[in-house]
Amino acid sequence: MSFVRRLKNVFTPTPAPSETPGIVYAPEIDGEPDPGEVVWGWVPYEDDPSQGKDRPVILLARGTGELSGQWLALMLTSKDHDRDAAEEERWGRYWMDVGSGGWDREGRPSEVRLDRLLVLDDSAIRREGAALDRGIFEAVVAAAREHHALP
Repeated sequence: MSFVRRLKNVFTPTPAPSETPGIVYAPEIDGEPDPGEVVWGWVPYEDDPSQGKDRPVILLARGTGELSGQWLALMLTSKDHDRDAAEEERWGRYWMDVGSGGWDREGRPSEVRLDRLLVLDDSAIRREGAALDRGIFEAVVAAAREHHALP
Protein backbone atom coordinates (compact mmCIF):
# COMPACT_ATOMS: atom_id res chain seq x y z
CA MET A 1 0.00 0.00 0.00
CA SER A 2 1.36 3.43 -0.88
CA PHE A 3 2.49 5.83 1.82
CA VAL A 4 -0.15 8.39 0.74
CA ARG A 5 -2.92 5.80 0.97
CA ARG A 6 -1.65 4.75 4.41
CA LEU A 7 -1.79 8.38 5.56
CA LYS A 8 -5.36 8.71 4.27
CA ASN A 9 -6.26 5.75 6.49
CA VAL A 10 -4.47 7.04 9.58
CA PHE A 11 -7.67 7.57 11.48
CA THR A 12 -10.90 5.64 11.39
CA PRO A 13 -13.95 7.38 9.87
CA THR A 14 -14.96 10.38 11.93
CA PRO A 15 -17.56 9.46 14.56
CA ALA A 16 -20.07 11.88 16.04
CA PRO A 17 -18.38 15.03 17.41
CA SER A 18 -18.79 14.02 21.06
CA GLU A 19 -16.89 10.79 20.35
CA THR A 20 -14.07 12.28 18.26
CA PRO A 21 -10.75 11.90 20.10
CA GLY A 22 -8.79 14.27 17.84
CA ILE A 23 -5.33 15.33 18.88
CA VAL A 24 -5.14 15.86 22.61
CA TYR A 25 -2.23 17.39 24.54
CA ALA A 26 -1.47 14.73 27.17
CA PRO A 27 2.17 14.58 28.30
CA GLU A 28 2.89 12.58 31.45
CA ILE A 29 6.19 12.13 33.25
CA ASP A 30 6.07 8.36 33.15
CA GLY A 31 8.79 7.33 30.71
CA GLU A 32 6.17 6.45 28.08
CA PRO A 33 5.59 8.51 24.91
CA ASP A 34 2.54 10.80 24.95
CA PRO A 35 1.01 13.42 22.62
CA GLY A 36 2.68 16.79 23.21
CA GLU A 37 6.05 15.32 24.10
CA VAL A 38 9.29 15.69 22.24
CA VAL A 39 11.01 12.32 22.04
CA TRP A 40 13.95 10.99 20.09
CA GLY A 41 13.13 8.69 17.23
CA TRP A 42 14.60 7.11 14.12
CA VAL A 43 13.68 9.35 11.15
CA PRO A 44 14.39 8.04 7.64
CA TYR A 45 15.99 10.37 5.11
CA GLU A 46 13.59 11.53 2.40
CA ASP A 47 15.99 10.79 -0.44
CA ASP A 48 16.97 7.34 0.91
CA PRO A 49 14.44 5.87 3.37
CA SER A 50 16.75 2.91 4.03
CA GLN A 51 18.94 5.36 5.95
CA GLY A 52 18.16 7.97 8.56
CA LYS A 53 19.15 9.30 11.95
CA ASP A 54 17.98 9.68 15.53
CA ARG A 55 16.38 13.09 15.97
CA PRO A 56 13.84 14.87 18.14
CA VAL A 57 10.19 14.64 17.05
CA ILE A 58 6.94 16.03 18.42
CA LEU A 59 4.39 13.30 19.03
CA LEU A 60 0.94 14.34 17.80
CA ALA A 61 -1.24 11.27 18.24
CA ARG A 62 -1.39 7.49 18.03
CA GLY A 63 -2.49 6.10 14.71
CA THR A 64 -5.55 3.90 14.42
CA GLY A 65 -6.65 1.26 11.94
CA GLU A 66 -3.69 0.19 9.81
CA LEU A 67 -1.45 2.51 11.81
CA SER A 68 -2.48 1.18 15.20
CA GLY A 69 0.56 0.94 17.47
CA GLN A 70 2.33 3.70 15.57
CA TRP A 71 2.77 7.40 16.24
CA LEU A 72 2.12 10.45 14.08
CA ALA A 73 4.95 12.91 14.59
CA LEU A 74 6.73 15.95 13.19
CA MET A 75 10.50 16.31 13.20
CA LEU A 76 12.48 19.07 14.86
CA THR A 77 15.75 20.71 13.90
CA SER A 78 18.01 23.28 15.47
CA LYS A 79 18.89 24.67 12.03
CA ASP A 80 17.39 28.12 11.50
CA HIS A 81 15.25 28.15 8.35
CA ASP A 82 14.05 31.74 8.78
CA ARG A 83 16.98 32.94 6.67
CA ASP A 84 16.09 30.64 3.76
CA ALA A 85 12.29 30.49 4.19
CA ALA A 86 11.55 31.43 0.57
CA GLU A 87 13.90 28.73 -0.74
CA GLU A 88 12.44 26.14 1.64
CA GLU A 89 8.90 27.07 0.60
CA ARG A 90 9.90 26.74 -3.06
CA TRP A 91 10.78 23.10 -2.32
CA GLY A 92 7.55 22.53 -0.37
CA ARG A 93 9.15 22.60 3.07
CA TYR A 94 7.46 24.62 5.80
CA TRP A 95 8.91 25.32 9.25
CA MET A 96 7.68 26.90 12.47
CA ASP A 97 9.69 28.13 15.46
CA VAL A 98 8.93 26.26 18.70
CA GLY A 99 11.67 27.63 20.95
CA SER A 100 14.07 25.63 23.09
CA GLY A 101 13.53 22.80 25.52
CA GLY A 102 14.97 19.83 27.32
CA TRP A 103 15.30 17.84 24.09
CA ASP A 104 18.41 19.87 23.13
CA ARG A 105 21.37 19.65 25.53
CA GLU A 106 22.71 22.98 24.30
CA GLY A 107 19.37 24.77 24.72
CA ARG A 108 19.28 25.84 21.07
CA PRO A 109 15.98 27.09 19.63
CA SER A 110 14.22 24.54 17.43
CA GLU A 111 11.93 24.56 14.43
CA VAL A 112 9.34 21.93 13.53
CA ARG A 113 8.84 20.80 9.94
CA LEU A 114 5.12 21.04 9.25
CA ASP A 115 4.83 19.47 5.81
CA ARG A 116 6.41 16.07 6.56
CA LEU A 117 4.18 13.87 8.71
CA LEU A 118 6.11 10.95 10.14
CA VAL A 119 4.65 7.57 11.06
CA LEU A 120 6.85 5.93 13.70
CA ASP A 121 6.65 2.49 15.26
CA ASP A 122 6.90 2.32 19.04
CA SER A 123 10.25 0.62 18.50
CA ALA A 124 11.54 3.69 16.59
CA ILE A 125 11.11 5.91 19.65
CA ARG A 126 14.29 5.94 21.70
CA ARG A 127 13.67 8.07 24.75
CA GLU A 128 11.53 10.78 26.29
CA GLY A 129 12.91 14.29 25.80
CA ALA A 130 10.55 16.92 27.19
CA ALA A 131 7.03 18.27 26.81
CA LEU A 132 6.16 21.23 24.65
CA ASP A 133 4.20 24.06 26.18
CA ARG A 134 0.47 23.45 25.56
CA GLY A 135 0.05 26.69 23.60
CA ILE A 136 2.99 25.88 21.33
CA PHE A 137 1.70 22.32 20.81
CA GLU A 138 -1.74 23.62 19.84
CA ALA A 139 -0.18 26.17 17.45
CA VAL A 140 1.93 23.40 15.85
CA VAL A 141 -1.14 21.17 15.41
CA ALA A 142 -3.13 24.04 13.87
CA ALA A 143 -0.27 24.84 11.46
CA ALA A 144 0.22 21.15 10.59
CA ARG A 145 -3.48 20.89 9.70
CA GLU A 146 -2.76 23.25 6.81
CA HIS A 147 -0.60 20.47 5.32
CA HIS A 148 -2.24 17.25 6.57
CA ALA A 149 -5.71 15.83 7.20
CA LEU A 150 -5.40 15.58 10.96
CA PRO A 151 -8.38 15.03 13.25
